[in-house]
Amino acid sequence: MKYNVLIPTDFSDNAWNAAVYAMKLMAKEECTFYFLNAMNAKISAMSNMSKKFNEVLSENAFKELRSLKAMAEAAQHESKHEFEIVFSSENINGAINACIKKYNINLVVMGTKGATGAKEIFFGSNTVSMIFRMSLCPMMVIPEDYHFKTPRQIAFPTNYMRPYRAEDLKPLFTMVEMFGIRIRVVHIQQKSRLSAEQRNNYTLLKELLANYDHSFHSMPNYTSKTNEIFDFVEELDIDMLVMINYRHSILQRFTREPVIKNIGYRPAVPFMVIPG
Repeated sequence: MKYNVLIPTDFSDNAWNAAVYAMKLMAKEECTFYFLNAMNAKISAMSNMSKKFNEVLSENAFKELRSLKAMAEAAQHESKHEFEIVFSSENINGAINACIKKYNINLVVMGTKGATGAKEIFFGSNTVSMIFRMSLCPMMVIPEDYHFKTPRQIAFPTNYMRPYRAEDLKPLFTMVEMFGIRIRVVHIQQKSRLSAEQRNNYTLLKELLANYDHSFHSMPNYTSKTNEIFDFVEELDIDMLVMINYRHSILQRFTREPVIKNIGYRPAVPFMVIPG
């Protein structure tokens, strides 16, 4: 299978780090990488100055994109990889969705923060926006300064409030098959026992995972789901988090908690969000 991976970039070090991770992750796969820079340029018809200014910005963006493509080609000698550049005058959300449709994108890879690098922000505003708006394909978020390591264990947090289908978990299974990864399903206990609905969903998930190396884990309920998940990541040496985004999913609370305040500056791991 040939993969198409979209890498939105603001030309920051963090965006480049995400690109490097994506290239190493797909090292053995036939893949085309699309570097996207989006500049929400609203040109006033009344202002020639505004038009000229936007033309200069566009030219600079293309120059940066060509330089980025050359850098990627120099860093990657993998013959299975190709690189393309895309510039858009839409906002980042619109530009990403347009690229997904046009280039049949299988995965979007972004860094957690933009050029501002505010330390108190775990997910940058653009990243959070895309997590909740993304409905067309999986998205992977790469922590700042994270160095690639071959993923061996994936944590899959769930509250068993939804019956999963094989189709829902296809991106997870694809990753597992690439690297022979072990899936560790994590349930954070909010009550002493599962409801009848949760037990049914647990059974369905167990059946779906039957052909994969997996295990089920329960953790006691703290005041913060974020703390629990990151404790689990550290204790079991997890290499990647995978969550499905749907209404009332555990992801909803995860992205709203003050993560840095709760977990300090502990390193995170790549985080894949599958649209529900």
